[in-house]
Amino acid sequence: MKKNYIWEFVKRGLMFAWGGPFIVAIVWYCIYKSGNLVSLSVPEVVMGILSTTVLAFVAAGVSIVHQIESLPRGFAALIQGSVLLIDYGVVYLMNGWFPLNRIGIFAAIFVVGFLAIWGIIYLSVRAKVNKMNKMMK
Repeated sequence: MKKNYIWEFVKRGLMFAWGGPFIVAIVWYCIYKSGNLVSLSVPEVVMGILSTTVLAFVAAGVSIVHQIESLPRGFAALIQGSVLLIDYGVVYLMNGWFPLNRIGIFAAIFVVGFLAIWGIIYLSVRAKVNKMNKMMK
């Protein structure tokens, strides 16, 4: 039976797209607390809400790559990480949340964070599998 990965991508994205406005609220609050945001125009608000909704949609949907059996785990993680880096970078640049000359710093921080999260997940799953294997012997 062939799986419909596009439909699954859309379903996952729609389930988590509500997070977009939540993300933009957190970002705006942080920018406000740093003293760099005094007020927003209507177009800025609309752009922020719509772009972060798309950001959340893509971020949730791209997790489908881990369900594709023909992809090695490392390659699936590389696809997911690349899509997320591009997704976040484009949205942050479009909204003016950091300047273009800081994209390298953003990318470095993102890659380190992404690798750290996947490293933690990998180590915890490996420990659980090893524990289960010992219990079965």
